Amino acid sequence: MNSPFDTLITQTVLDSVTAEAEQSPRRRKNRNYHRADADPCHRLLNAVEPGSYVPPHRHLDPNKDEAMIVLRGTLGVVYFDAAGQVAGSAVLKPGGEAVGVNIPHGTFHSVLGLEPGTVFFEAKSGPYVALAEGEKAPWAPAEGGEGAEVYYAALASLFR
Repeated sequence: MNSPFDTLITQTVLDSVTAEAEQSPRRRKNRNYHRADADPCHRLLNAVEPGSYVPPHRHLDPNKDEAMIVLRGTLGVVYFDAAGQVAGSAVLKPGGEAVGVNIPHGTFHSVLGLEPGTVFFEAKSGPYVALAEGEKAPWAPAEGGEGAEVYYAALASLFR
């Protein structure tokens, strides 16, 4: 059996997941604290570096609201209406006005790491299910697709 201290979320753990994100072509990395196929609640760290494009999406399952709490760095959250227009945005930062968010199911959203070393804790219902076509924003480029860099730059400009 592991020691309870093996599961502490320490600065060393945040440094480690950040280093993995920096080396990843996607500029992000997660560290799971759940078993994807068995646990009803997913709990994970998400390290998101500037330049990582998370395509706008939504979760249609009524049990898939997701909560995010920023542990380090600064995270931008963008909400969209069904037509793809920006409906709102928020800046999350430890010690800031907002440190976390609960995103209701059915809400189109994206997140951006606004400074190096950004890490947030995320919780939502399991099990993991890949996004269905109706959950991907039809008006946004796919990750790595044509126009993704320009679209990401437009999202990032919301936070300048």
